Amino acid sequence: MNRREAITSGALAFATLSSGAWAGEMMHDHSAMGGTSKYQPLINATGNCVAKGEACLAHCLVLLGNGDKSLADCSKAVNQMLAACGALQKLAAQGSRLVGAMAKVALEGCTECERECKKHADKHAECKACMESCTECIKQCKAFSA
Repeated sequence: MNRREAITSGALAFATLSSGAWAGEMMHDHSAMGGTSKYQPLINATGNCVAKGEACLAHCLVLLGNGDKSLADCSKAVNQMLAACGALQKLAAQGSRLVGAMAKVALEGCTECERECKKHADKHAECKACMESCTECIKQCKAFSA
């Protein structure tokens, strides 16, 4: 066996061993680490709120850029909601002890966002979708707020 064959053979053996260890890691149960399963409804609701909110904010920014100031308050409310729900989603995914406190903040952010988006829901699909996602997130925030 020459040097090239030895290196190739060794690399192949290492890759095989590493991939087996990696596959074992991927199948390992991590549910006991953060306790995120109890927060899954909250994680889902905040994730949906963030996704719909990003679309709503992008829509607002396009209209604002075109000179339509009617969505200025909506864009501010959505932007605040995005910050609060994004933080809450991360904390819930970690099973953090801060979930309850952050849920109160996100509840307030979602309530304001829902109120502003409702004003435009009949004209803008993005506002309607954001409003509806906030409605669901409000329910979940109430269930988990401290």
